[in-house]
Amino acid sequence: MENVSKYFDDGETVANYRLNLEVEEGEFLVFLGPSGCGKTTALRLIAGLEEPSEGAIYFDGQRVDRWSPSDRNVAMVFQNYALYPHMSVAENVAYPLKIQGVPPDDRDQRIEEVLRFLHIEAQASKSPAELSGGQRQRVALARAIVREPSVFLLDEPLSNLDAKLRQEMRSELKRLQDELEITTIYVTHNQEEAMSMADRVVVMNRGTIRQIAPPEELYSRPRTEWVARFIGSPPMNLLRGTRQNGSIAFGEAGSVDIGETTVGGLETVPRGDVSLGVRPEDISIATERPASTTAIAGTVDTVEPLGEYTVVNVAVGDQIVNAKVPTTSVERDDPVYLTFDDADAYLYDENGELLT
Repeated sequence: MENVSKYFDDGETVANYRLNLEVEEGEFLVFLGPSGCGKTTALRLIAGLEEPSEGAIYFDGQRVDRWSPSDRNVAMVFQNYALYPHMSVAENVAYPLKIQGVPPDDRDQRIEEVLRFLHIEAQASKSPAELSGGQRQRVALARAIVREPSVFLLDEPLSNLDAKLRQEMRSELKRLQDELEITTIYVTHNQEEAMSMADRVVVMNRGTIRQIAPPEELYSRPRTEWVARFIGSPPMNLLRGTRQNGSIAFGEAGSVDIGETTVGGLETVPRGDVSLGVRPEDISIATERPASTTAIAGTVDTVEPLGEYTVVNVAVGDQIVNAKVPTTSVERDDPVYLTFDDADAYLYDENGELLT
């Protein structure tokens, strides 16, 4: 995609703006973002279901943005599966091959292979109404795979499934993609899906790409405050402060003494307004002031036990900081001190950009 934009309502509504992206052959790429950010429109542009208002789309070096969907050899799986209710499972899977004019013998062989591959051969004669949600999802995948597409497009395909089945299907989809080696572009607003399945994640907001990176890099090095707040559960804490001499001051909550240390890997920290970012799991809580120079005073606001860990929400001035700790005995209104390692901190400038 080169500078691809999509406008609706005669230019009044911007769905996508200047998208620049290259997807490698065989890659599993995920568009991730909140509802209405433009990720589904981007997928529809690749599929040919929408035409770009500006820019160009290429497959293997050939410009395709004026081609029909049938000429692009893409297969798309929708959120609602879009199965034909009057056809059996086998007939649903066979339909795209009939349209392509595949001979009956070849067609039957390919259908048998893909149904077996997806473990739904026993449902071949059933109608979609007789299937569970997970089985209907597999039929939709089979109908897409049987075409042997060059690009596989999936638009929030697991959102209608319950949590347990969604987790099972995530693993199944990743296995399918690894074995078939089909270039796959997947749309979701679910961070777990994106981070567990993708080779790279494209984070979108308000129609624009905010960051493209492998999951590990996206989590460990978010380039903007917006991405830092969006990725992670709970998300990264961002404390707005002011760089003064050898410290960052946070008003009544005190300051962090950074001197000439390398906070966030920085050799020097600029003066003025900055945001100090720390992941909740990198924060420790103490009930007495520790010797550490990175101790920030606060008051416990709420405590959320979540089984394997506890989230403690601490009021630091007019800001709330989330700490993710194994166990704790603190309670609401307890005075506490937050500490963290300098190496685990991030610094963002007044425009929300990561300082590097």
